[in-house]
Amino acid sequence: MMAPMSSESAAEDVLPAAGQSRAGLLRGAAGRIETLLASPAGAPRGGVLVCHPHPLYGGALSNKVTYSLASTALKAGFAALRFNFRGVGKSEGRHDEGRGETEDAVLLGEWLRARLPAGAPLVLAGFSFGSFIALKASLQLRPAGLMSVAPPFGKYFGGEPAPPHPGCPWRVLHSRDDEVVAYDGTLVELQRYVPMPELITVDGCGHFFHGRLDEVQSAFSGLIGQAVAS
Repeated sequence: MMAPMSSESAAEDVLPAAGQSRAGLLRGAAGRIETLLASPAGAPRGGVLVCHPHPLYGGALSNKVTYSLASTALKAGFAALRFNFRGVGKSEGRHDEGRGETEDAVLLGEWLRARLPAGAPLVLAGFSFGSFIALKASLQLRPAGLMSVAPPFGKYFGGEPAPPHPGCPWRVLHSRDDEVVAYDGTLVELQRYVPMPELITVDGCGHFFHGRLDEVQSAFSGLIGQAVAS
């Protein structure tokens, strides 16, 4: 059984005031987890947990794609929770090849869900390695929607069985010219799922969507709409 998530102080056990954000440290299985939690301008309609790219290659909650996902959530009226994986920033522990990272994502998702209005949807989102973690965490969190940006599924599924379909609206955004994660490898893995997730294919964005963050925002905004309606 997973250890319960707890805050460093009682003040961190609630969402920030409307339109405000708060950096925090939450206690997880491997020590403290650095978080950044933001509330929308009005009463939250739901919550989004955002997972950043690979921690061994510079990934952190400050990543611009991760930030864009959180910003899109706020504009849609959702609270947005970003966090640093183990060994990044103030997060304790060390990289665990996706195992401990998934455990932390589940704990944080449950923590966020417990602070949302009753019945409000929880949505998961991830970029690159974070997409892999968000998909694995969805098996336990059962979110209302899942957003995967440039997911390296072909790379990571090679070492373990592919996780089952999350059973919710699932949208994947991938550039055909991705120089880090092969688009064709992702397509092969996605086609194994029934139903296949909604794949939005773009060109000229590369892996990091330089100058094309509007593509990320548009795709995620549509997925949030699907999650709310489902």
